[in-house]
Amino acid sequence: MTQNPFTPVFDAQRTAVKQSQTLTHDAINAQKTSIDAFADAVETSGSLFEQNAELTKGAVHAYFDALETSMPEEAAEFDDLREFVDESFDAATDAQHQTLESMVEALEESSTAYDEFAASYADVVDTSFDAFLEAHEQVEENVSVVAENVEEAADEFDVSA
Repeated sequence: MTQNPFTPVFDAQRTAVKQSQTLTHDAINAQKTSIDAFADAVETSGSLFEQNAELTKGAVHAYFDALETSMPEEAAEFDDLREFVDESFDAATDAQHQTLESMVEALEESSTAYDEFAASYADVVDTSFDAFLEAHEQVEENVSVVAENVEEAADEFDVSA
């Protein structure tokens, strides 16, 4: 293909289209990364919740211990209350674990579904961009032929006559 005044325009367009294609793939990958990061964060929050529950349960037990020592002996029985607190925290922790497990499972399923969608979408994007670039190349070739023909016609036209 010969250099004509339109070549830089076509080169710039082709570069812009290829950059758009790359950005589309980057956006797909960023979305996948964010889904995976969110799933990791949800999974990590389970251990934080458990640590918080243990800390709070310990604080409640310490409060009961302080109350018990400040009262006359056998004025109040705190063992049943301690057991109630333990059972309540254990039930809340179990419920939280089940909820988080369900969320992580749903996120993993979403991630798998997104991977499938992203692969299909990337194929469509690539096919579309490839088709556009092929058509673009054909237009560039046609413009080059026209430019050559105009140049040849201009050369044949005798300005001095």
